[in-house]
Amino acid sequence: MSGRGDYLAVDMGASGVRLIHGAFDGARFALTELDRFENGPVRVLGDLHWDVLGLWRQLRQGLARFGRDGGEPPAGVGVDTWGVDFALLDERGSLLGTPFHYRDRRTQGMPELLARRISSERMYACTGIQVMQINTMYQLLAMAEANDPRLSDAARLLMMPDLFAYWLSGVQAGEYTIASTSQMLDATRREWATGLLAEIGLPESILPPLVIPGSVLGNLHPDLADAIPGFEETQVIAVGGHDTASAVAAIPELDESSAFISSGTWSLVGVEVGEPVLDQRARELNFTNEGGVGGTIRLLKNVAGLWLLQESRRRWRREGLEVGWQEILARAEAAPAFRSIIDPDAPEFLSPDDMVAAIAGHCRRIRQPEPDGVGPVVRCCLESLALRYRWVLDALEELTGRNVETIRIVGGGSRNDLLNQLTADACGRPVVAGPVEATALGNLMVQAIATGRLAGVEAGRQAVADSVHLRRFEPTPHAGTRDAWQEAYDRFRAVVTR
Repeated sequence: MSGRGDYLAVDMGASGVRLIHGAFDGARFALTELDRFENGPVRVLGDLHWDVLGLWRQLRQGLARFGRDGGEPPAGVGVDTWGVDFALLDERGSLLGTPFHYRDRRTQGMPELLARRISSERMYACTGIQVMQINTMYQLLAMAEANDPRLSDAARLLMMPDLFAYWLSGVQAGEYTIASTSQMLDATRREWATGLLAEIGLPESILPPLVIPGSVLGNLHPDLADAIPGFEETQVIAVGGHDTASAVAAIPELDESSAFISSGTWSLVGVEVGEPVLDQRARELNFTNEGGVGGTIRLLKNVAGLWLLQESRRRWRREGLEVGWQEILARAEAAPAFRSIIDPDAPEFLSPDDMVAAIAGHCRRIRQPEPDGVGPVVRCCLESLALRYRWVLDALEELTGRNVETIRIVGGGSRNDLLNQLTADACGRPVVAGPVEATALGNLMVQAIATGRLAGVEAGRQAVADSVHLRRFEPTPHAGTRDAWQEAYDRFRAVVTR
């Protein structure tokens, strides 16, 4: 084990992957990005898949390069990824085809089909997960309905971080926080809901044994250790496998008066609680209960997030309009306020071929002016996201009986100063932005806990606070501005109701 406490975090997002070295000196983390490569869907004959073998090749190369460059053998390595997606393995542990991407359209109609078999009340009382057609449960149901032979041939299902942890260690296990995104976990017992799966007709035998964050899976597999001299004793550690679980674990001063927004392709807006909230009102509002690090539950709602901007920019680039993010945000700031307000979680935004056209069509449908040009489109998206955040926070206060006084935004989206300020203004609450690297820090923090370098989550959050700079955004104080935001919020609620 390294004397300094060196760890490697594999942080896999839906649009990019990073290999990060974290050195912990007993008080602070120092991060170094070792490698970065793109991720995204691969379309094959109309279906969307993940190129997991390509990701694995690049991860192996990054690890080997770190070893060749004289990097000190790390005490541990951990993997976090996006939620809900999975791989199926045969009895030998080999892949049965390439994993599907959660935006693949084969799950259309699956929530309605499942609701005809199991009431939504029963499903929610057991799993506590919001209905989204991307959920693992609906993906498996789509395979079963199509008589997909990969499902009948499967011996094991591994969620995405579990797959890469298996390839790193040779151990097949299901990490608790990522399992909780599947809609197949009993939220109260924190075990696989095997009885429910059997009733639906899905094979419970393929589910792996569950482990909690901080569990040591084993040393680096000899296949890898032989290629990276000195790494034989490096431990593969199950961290908060869901990237949001890792991110929230690293939020300084997250308490009962705070809400979090893990901001990226998706925005996960929620609070940390001790037990799942499974009552009828939570089900009606379609909130989700996901497992957290340290035995916590993240009561939250998935919001579309920066996906709207990312896909709009992709459309503009296809047309030959190359605009950087700073220019995009500058144009948005200069655009007229509150002209077009949309529901960012409308179904047509899940996987459109043309996001800008989808936004225009949505505006026509709900009788809002169609935004024209980069600035108005982005302004529309950001204001609508901020208003959606306010709606979620109001609902969280209702569900928990808490007063949310501070909003803590982490992840890549916390660098978006315009969205941070719009969020503070829309919600009438101060926003604390950072850390940007919350997911990687949470990943590294759990490894440090697992190897005895940190006493627990609270000590880890203090170490993170001592390692980063946080920024604060106060609501704009002018009364006229508050009136304008209230009018915009009333319009937003009408749009959502419609």
